[in-house]
Amino acid sequence: MKGIVILGPTAVGKTSLSIKLAKKLNTEIISADSAQVYTGMDIGTAKVELDEAQGVFHHMIDIVEPINKYNVGEYQRKVNTILKNFEKNKKNPILVGGTGLYINSVTNGLAELPQSEPNLREKLCSKKTEELYEELKKIDPSSADDIHPNNKRRVERALEVFYLTGEKFSIISKRNIKRNNFEFIKIGLERDRNNLYERINLRVDIMVEGGLIEEVKNLYNIYGENLKKINVIGYSEIIDYLKEQITLEEAIFQIKQNSRRYAKRQFTWFKNDPDVIWFDVEKISEEEILEEILKLI
Repeated sequence: MKGIVILGPTAVGKTSLSIKLAKKLNTEIISADSAQVYTGMDIGTAKVELDEAQGVFHHMIDIVEPINKYNVGEYQRKVNTILKNFEKNKKNPILVGGTGLYINSVTNGLAELPQSEPNLREKLCSKKTEELYEELKKIDPSSADDIHPNNKRRVERALEVFYLTGEKFSIISKRNIKRNNFEFIKIGLERDRNNLYERINLRVDIMVEGGLIEEVKNLYNIYGENLKKINVIGYSEIIDYLKEQITLEEAIFQIKQNSRRYAKRQFTWFKNDPDVIWFDVEKISEEEILEEILKLI
């Protein structure tokens, strides 16, 4: 069966198109946004509102509390479980978002790496970084080339994987396993970079006017510094403001700047994927894009 991915940078217009497509296909949407999984973080992550969703159900939103980071492995397992129901009901899933790692985990799969082994990890941790790196150079030169000599955590992990599996980290980490039966059509949305940045700036202003500061304040009262540890744009900056480390104007400026930089990184990630079919939303209408997607399906 075929699935559709609607991807692109923040504020490019994915939500509107995906809802219209879901209604045409009588199907549901799976969010691929690493921030929208957290409960209570609504305004700052631009979650789809009830009236905006127009009755289209969205999966993978509000599934964990913002205490610990939610990782890509957990996301992949949950989504693949959801996809079994799509397959059973013969529906085309629509995966929508801008978190490239989450999207790839579903469309291309993830490498199966072993869990850490406490005794081995303790032994590796007791060694100096230089000693570990020299060990890695002998065992797995390719990994040593890819990992910075001072990145002790990654060097330790590469050695740990080798000692637990007998296989080089450089090989096993690229051996992705896809655990669903869908063939995904990837649709990328883009627009003029300056116009996108203006949309991002406007979105931030609307978030602030819509109660972002109060939302962050309430969450911070519940979760404290754990909220900042998950490092979501819009929340970290407002927390700094609430702690009187920066002014509100500085916080808003930083949110806009960090959001623009994030959009740039998203573009870089997605443009490296040769399977993405791109549409410039400033040169082609939503209806025309929808027609093209339906032809592809």
